Amino acid sequence: MSSAHRPVGLPPAFTGLGLPSFVDFLAGHAPELLPQPSATDPQNPAPHGTTILALRYREGILMAGDRRATAGNLIASSQMRKVFEADSLSAIGIAGTAGLALELVRLFQLELEHFEKIEGSLLSLEGKANRLATMIRGNLGLALHGLAVMPLFAGWDWKQARGRIFSYDVTGGCYEERDHHSVGSGALYARGTLKGRWEPGLGREAAVDLAVRAMVDVAEEDSATAGPDPVRGIWPLIATVTQAGYEEISDQQVGERVREILAQRQEQAEHHRGEHS
Repeated sequence: MSSAHRPVGLPPAFTGLGLPSFVDFLAGHAPELLPQPSATDPQNPAPHGTTILALRYREGILMAGDRRATAGNLIASSQMRKVFEADSLSAIGIAGTAGLALELVRLFQLELEHFEKIEGSLLSLEGKANRLATMIRGNLGLALHGLAVMPLFAGWDWKQARGRIFSYDVTGGCYEERDHHSVGSGALYARGTLKGRWEPGLGREAAVDLAVRAMVDVAEEDSATAGPDPVRGIWPLIATVTQAGYEEISDQQVGERVREILAQRQEQAEHHRGEHS
């Protein structure tokens, strides 16, 4: 290529004053890279993520998800990750069409990172929740094709010095949840456990215990939600967000709590059988 036809430097769009929104930048300069509607095949349904939950506790918020993805009546994955770090002070959990949900998470992470680089500061928690709502609204065409994404967003609000939880509908409607919430196929059962056991001022260990109990309860009622798998060492993924930041609970700690709860239930079942023998 001659020097006269060789491109010099980056296009002006990449060197001028940038937009604080990475999604808006992408829509203006490379819209083909954004998720596009596609036809669905009823014979080969896309994998779906199932149950996730979030709850407030004394130091912040906790988010948990099982590890199963389903495709129709088949188990598409037994080790899917459904809880992610959105940024240092927030977490996002996903249910719905797995591939699109994972793409949405990556785009949202880039959105928050891009804003911080352009503006030199973190977006407020409400600002993050609203940006996610806008991105979900942009997915409405895909949702109408049966490819809905249902995230759950939560984090530490440094302005109000407390944890907050936000849920969404497929049109991008954003709703703040007061103390706890769950979405996905097993949401109804998770909410039952959370309503019955959640209380103000929960400590971290009690919050982890409640999340594990809720996941065990859901797995007993909802076939699309995986229960803990001690044989293969597959446990619910649990993360917390506090003033100190995002942190995932270790598999070892979650596994120990699962074994304790299952042992308690086995003991209760044996005691109940003994009373009726």
